[in-house]
Amino acid sequence: MAKKNDSPDEETMAIIQWCIQVEGHLVASGATEQQAQEYIEEDIETLTDWFFDGLTPEEAAQKALED
Repeated sequence: MAKKNDSPDEETMAIIQWCIQVEGHLVASGATEQQAQEYIEEDIETLTDWFFDGLTPEEAAQKALED
């Protein structure tokens, strides 16, 4: 039987890395690490859309702070 691969694919890993960078920008702008993580968890669909729209992590953090 073939072994199941539980590793995320490259696209998923790219989104995760991008979200980590967004988190860093949110924290640098005054959010606590917990606040930034909660925002990402609650609004992952919006963030994923922004990722595919080509926003930089900094642009995404700025939009998040404006909302």
